Amino acid sequence: MKTLIQSIRLTLVLLVLLCVFYPLSIAIAGKLSKGQGGGEKITKNGKVMGYALLGQSFTKPEYFWSRPSAVGYSAAGSGGSNKGPSNPDYLQAVQARIDTLLKYNPSLQKSDIPADMVTASGSGLDPDISEQGAIIQIKRIATYRKIDERKIAELVVKHTEQPFLGLFGPKKINVLELNLALDQLK
Repeated sequence: MKTLIQSIRLTLVLLVLLCVFYPLSIAIAGKLSKGQGGGEKITKNGKVMGYALLGQSFTKPEYFWSRPSAVGYSAAGSGGSNKGPSNPDYLQAVQARIDTLLKYNPSLQKSDIPADMVTASGSGLDPDISEQGAIIQIKRIATYRKIDERKIAELVVKHTEQPFLGLFGPKKINVLELNLALDQLK
């Protein structure tokens, strides 16, 4: 009987902790965050253009292109392709991405292409590209927009986020924010 009473007490305590206090603490933390629990929105002229942590597809040659997505940038179906580096379909998709980059960036060599520009992230929703991924696109964008390459390069430098604490992770650039800033260039 003593064990049964202890089990019921433990169940009630865990029920209150896990069904009341934990969800409440998560909701409070969300409300105190940047996006107030609704995601950090990127706006332009009062209109929501996208979310800071959700990638989007950019395919026009006058814009910086995003990292490829195995799920079509759908947050409802986050995930990778689960295809390994020896899978023929995967190799064909990567080669098609390389061919597209080389077609639109004729001065580019295959060895200059960083992996993040031809491989999808694990979530398929990565909003960032590497600094090198942005740099290799500058010449193409400058040509299509008829803007001096230096102006675009300055924009890339300005939007480059440094690694966390200067140590963890690579330098990265949010593609949506960079493309919005690119539209502001005259």
